[in-house]
Amino acid sequence: MQTLTVGLAERSYPIHIGADILTQAELLLPHLPQKQAVVVTNTTIAPLYLETLRSTLHMHGIKIIPIILLDGEEYKNAETLGQIYDALLHNHCERKTPLIALGGGVIGDITGYAAATYLRGVPFIQIPTTLLAQVDSSVGGKTGINHPLGKNMIGAFYQPQVVITDSATLNTLPDRELHAGIAEIIKYGLIRDPELFVWLEQNIPKLLARDVAALDYAIRRSCENKADVVAADEREGAAGIRALLNLGHTFGHAIENGMGYGVWLHGEAVAAGTILAAQLSSRLGLLNQTDVERIQNIFKLARLPIAAPNLGVEKYLQLMGLDKKVEGGKIHFVLLKSIGHAYINKNVPDEMLRQTLTEHTIHA
Repeated sequence: MQTLTVGLAERSYPIHIGADILTQAELLLPHLPQKQAVVVTNTTIAPLYLETLRSTLHMHGIKIIPIILLDGEEYKNAETLGQIYDALLHNHCERKTPLIALGGGVIGDITGYAAATYLRGVPFIQIPTTLLAQVDSSVGGKTGINHPLGKNMIGAFYQPQVVITDSATLNTLPDRELHAGIAEIIKYGLIRDPELFVWLEQNIPKLLARDVAALDYAIRRSCENKADVVAADEREGAAGIRALLNLGHTFGHAIENGMGYGVWLHGEAVAAGTILAAQLSSRLGLLNQTDVERIQNIFKLARLPIAAPNLGVEKYLQLMGLDKKVEGGKIHFVLLKSIGHAYINKNVPDEMLRQTLTEHTIHA
């Protein structure tokens, strides 16, 4: 097992990474202030890992209250959030009752938002079980739900007490979900870690084959990158460093919303969105064609989409106009100058954006 730290002064917290660590109660017990905890999970993960977690905590006198939600991005909404509140109130959960998110990004995001808002804040613990959650969404404190008009438009920054990343849970992850998680690993290479990008070009076949050493390395390297960024810029402040983590996400969120939540996985949409960002960067004269091709090739190698669906230019512009990175009516895009060097462009010419969307989307 390896342990990293997200450095946020008195709110710093550890990320434990390793295989078969879900049964190591000592990783959880210091963060459980009372003899009960709520575990929020879904109908897919509960049969796989809920009993393991229950048994681990039961041996130390901790009772768990399970909340089992339906599985899917389409359930990351206010109605499902209300179900969590209902269960917390019904069970008389208190300010020291921790909420444990056992699942992927949807479970982590919605549980975190419930923890941030129930009784104005209760302890929150992340146990991510998908690759995407393990390398990205479980770290950094972004929580929230979707709205019919936009993804993640309602939420809060709320840091967990601890992140426990058991890479053995990836053994039950469907291939499509595994591939989607690799998209976020590639992102770190593109925005700030060119050495990781080169490593991925050589080792993605090992990730696809679920090689334990390769997965643990990719998870650790991704978490190191995320922790560094979050420590420098927790809330996407004036420095703008954290906003770079949204490479491909402005286009990607539009794809997820426009196609209907759950049709495209988040990582799939980010992959196609990153290709669009690379093409736009090239059109602006920033990214050379060799790098564009390397980016296309690595997503293709990871068995991810390299073409975005044709929602129509106006639909894309409408959906991207709802993005959180809009300021003064202008969309702020994360673009690339080279592999490993991202920046924020606040003034993309409308015509270049329209040309990119016209030429590099295909019929869904």
